[in-house]
Amino acid sequence: MTTHTECQDSGDAAASESTAEPTATPLQPARRRFLQSAAAAATIGAVPHLHAQTQPQTPASPPPQSNPVVPPRPVTLTVNGRAYTLQLEPRVTLLDALREYAGLMGTKKGCDRGQCGACTVLVDGRRINSCLTLAVMHEGETITTVEGLASNGALSPLQSAFIEHDAFQCGYCTPGQLCSATALLNEFRNGAASTVTADVRARPAALTDDEIRERMSGNICRCGAYANIVAAVRAAHDNA
Repeated sequence: MTTHTECQDSGDAAASESTAEPTATPLQPARRRFLQSAAAAATIGAVPHLHAQTQPQTPASPPPQSNPVVPPRPVTLTVNGRAYTLQLEPRVTLLDALREYAGLMGTKKGCDRGQCGACTVLVDGRRINSCLTLAVMHEGETITTVEGLASNGALSPLQSAFIEHDAFQCGYCTPGQLCSATALLNEFRNGAASTVTADVRARPAALTDDEIRERMSGNICRCGAYANIVAAVRAAHDNA
């Protein structure tokens, strides 16, 4: 009986050992190697950044020095028969000198880059864009603005024609249109040709609508009163 019991116990123990779950292989060495590798990689990646931070900083370049301010000086402009002595900095345009210093607000500032013609004035009889020229360049010259087109309180024939033919709407471009058209009529009377003149070596035969449009092409009317402007210029020419 004793022998049977011992065999049975031995068999049970063997069966118990055979049915037990296998023990998992320890992962501690592999995990340790992974953590060591990650720490080494992080240390190597941080070295350039730390090295850059420890480099001496290049001193900032000093700010550029501004150009010295040029003081204003007296400039005498003869405008509409009157002498104006103005204290102007050399970079002041003729347009700003007329409006902001002489108080002649008839000349308008449109594009301020010579594209619209609203600032047209006459200098020694020639039309120019006053926004593109400096006031100091015109000492000793005769300047005529829209305020100087009338004589003794009476409108010029061209000004009257603009009113008669309704050659304006908002009126912003009208001062430049009037100055430009005044010069146009003088240029035509003096025999100056244009790009639409059939023979530029000869005097234009007639002041046609095409001639007027071409000669007034530097003046923009955003209201679109071009047909009436042409009619007014032609009427002033025919009635002269």
